[in-house]
Amino acid sequence: QVQLVESGGGSVQAGGALRLSCSTYGLSIDSYCMAFFREAPGKEREGVAAISSVGHDPSYVDSVKGRFIISKGFAKNTVYLRMNNLKPEDAAMYYCAARAGESCTLFSDFTFWGQGTQVTVS
Repeated sequence: QVQLVESGGGSVQAGGALRLSCSTYGLSIDSYCMAFFREAPGKEREGVAAISSVGHDPSYVDSVKGRFIISKGFAKNTVYLRMNNLKPEDAAMYYCAARAGESCTLFSDFTFWGQGTQVTVS
């Protein structure tokens, strides 16, 4: 059974940083495209960052380029999202997602989802 468990969310001031983690169970991240999405109250869910199975070619939504970094920790089978220079508009519930196959973009269909971790920016 596949499980994705996010952690690392919290409350920070604008300009601060957080690192989200997505621990995975029942799959090997070197075979999956992994991504982080976010959803704020009253807004549609949007893809934030995605990274291929081998950890290359990350893609980001324009609003986070230059501030967020997605990476894979293969030894721990964990995916990370480093978020720097956080802005109030980054506040949302952040979700980890996984999909098999070669396609790996923010618009791909993802099969597995975590429960989310809350990020608050004041």
